[in-house]
Amino acid sequence: MDFQLNSEQQLLKDSVRRFIDKAYGFEARAALVKAGQGGGTTQHWQTFADNGWVGAALPEAFGGLGGSLVDTAIIAQEFGRGLVIEPFLGCAVLAAQTLVAGGTAAQKDRLLPALADGSRRLALAYSEAGSRGMPTPVSLRAERKPGGYVLQGRKSLVLGAIGADQFIVSAAIPGSTGITLLLVDANAPGLQCRDLPLHDGSHAADLMFESVEVATDAVLGEADGGLPALQAGIAHAIVALCAEQVGAMEKAIEVTADYLKARKQFGVPIGSFQALQHRMADMAAEMELARSMLFAALAAMQNQQGPALQKTLSSAKAFVGRAAKAVCGQAVQLHGGIGMTEEYLVGHYFKRAVVADLLLGSADRHEAACAAAISGAVA
Repeated sequence: MDFQLNSEQQLLKDSVRRFIDKAYGFEARAALVKAGQGGGTTQHWQTFADNGWVGAALPEAFGGLGGSLVDTAIIAQEFGRGLVIEPFLGCAVLAAQTLVAGGTAAQKDRLLPALADGSRRLALAYSEAGSRGMPTPVSLRAERKPGGYVLQGRKSLVLGAIGADQFIVSAAIPGSTGITLLLVDANAPGLQCRDLPLHDGSHAADLMFESVEVATDAVLGEADGGLPALQAGIAHAIVALCAEQVGAMEKAIEVTADYLKARKQFGVPIGSFQALQHRMADMAAEMELARSMLFAALAAMQNQQGPALQKTLSSAKAFVGRAAKAVCGQAVQLHGGIGMTEEYLVGHYFKRAVVADLLLGSADRHEAACAAAISGAVA
């Protein structure tokens, strides 16, 4: 796989970075977070859509630009540098790619163009207290009734839920062994959405389903056949989240290097101290290893499938999550006391790293999945 950006991909990278530099400075982001706008602004989301970033990896036949997962990773990496709080990961990647993988042609034709142009948002509600970010097990029940289903249960940590028009909900039908995905309107009677502010200033939500009724045609794809689509959506989101964390590490290292050059002690910049240079070198090495794991995940998405792909993605998610916490944590330490303040940006990269490690399954959960895969292969 060629990891050199072509001319179009370089233009995409440059355009996103210009937006971050001009319109998404740390002060502007801090103001959004302080105002409680953890889901970002409608204006920014429309800008993402107008520039083609929301629909970059969606099929051209359904209103997207027909790009690849590499385009998604490029956008996510730049968003990671800017600590963007709009729900690109939850709506434009996780939910959208689940729809692409599992929806019927009619469902994709009805929903994807509106997602691509920014007029509609879709969020994926799959995580539960028992699954902790993994696609299984599923405890939310979809009881059959004449003409449809009745949903009972709860979903936790739903990314992009605030402001979403519809949810893709994973459910288990009693008596069936598979997972069914259903489209549920955000204003459906019996559905309660509780805002969940996260540690990094972004927002998710908990969803409570109390006898929520949906019609038979609300099933995404086929009943009991939703797991492959769910895995596909999560796979794309894992790659995007890894790319975001690589971007965050890049920016944290740049900010720290500038600080070490400017901060003086004993009349000289502290960046001239060999011990601190060694720590910066360790941070840079860890970031490059994380970048290599991102490349491995991108290559796996093209060349692997089934258990082999899941193992590679779990390895990447676990490694990059831990690397981001280590690198951003070191950046805070090298800044000293100022790095701990809410008014300075470097601590916010560490906060995001802590939250990102828990999204889509923690490092511990993915390492356990890798161990299980290895044990199964050896057996």
